[in-house]
Amino acid sequence: MPDKAEISRILVIAAHPDDVDFSSAGSVAHWTDSGIDVVYCIVTDGDAGGSDPSVSRPDMAVLRHAEQTAAAKEVGVTDLRWLGYQDGQVEATLALRKDLSRVIRQVRPERVICPSAERNYARTGASHPDHRAVGSAALDAVYPDARNMFAFPDLLAEEKLEPWTVPEVWISGGLAPNHWVDVTDTFPRKIAALRAHASQTAHLENMADFIRGWLTRSAQQGGLPEGRLAEAYQVLNTA
Repeated sequence: MPDKAEISRILVIAAHPDDVDFSSAGSVAHWTDSGIDVVYCIVTDGDAGGSDPSVSRPDMAVLRHAEQTAAAKEVGVTDLRWLGYQDGQVEATLALRKDLSRVIRQVRPERVICPSAERNYARTGASHPDHRAVGSAALDAVYPDARNMFAFPDLLAEEKLEPWTVPEVWISGGLAPNHWVDVTDTFPRKIAALRAHASQTAHLENMADFIRGWLTRSAQQGGLPEGRLAEAYQVLNTA
């Protein structure tokens, strides 16, 4: 895998607005503070989110775009790519693999962050079917699609997007984490990003305490010193 000094661009692939902020916003803030360019690719518009029936689904999608854009700014991200898939109905299709391969070839990242394709019976929220579908399609886009000039050949022939090999993938919400990012110092910005998703989080009165407990347990699992907070990943060598 590339040395940390060789990481200049990271692509975060997520199923819904707010997914990246629950899973990785503390890490993202750390990376952007280090001068790394981070790009978000959000597969759906999040139009099935929220609990207010008076808000139309098209209006919810507009709102969630705005919320995710504001949340991204809290952690230093301004480049967001939206694929516009139907919230709650994502499948790991060839079309999604092609769309993700396109973004990978456009962004040309040294690291991709994506959700787990596995079902986690201990954490049902992490195993939303959209998460699993996006995780599966993202891994297939990393290998073999984005690096293979003969996969989706029109990406090269018509869109002039050269193949790109992603050296490493970091999976969030997976069953076998092997790497932990200390996010103690960026925790306030993670919470600020989550609060930007008011349509989804405004009713969570103890959200900061819940997230702190979650990240504390993650840090303990990773062997970090007492009092530290961490986001966990399974890191794959995909070079």
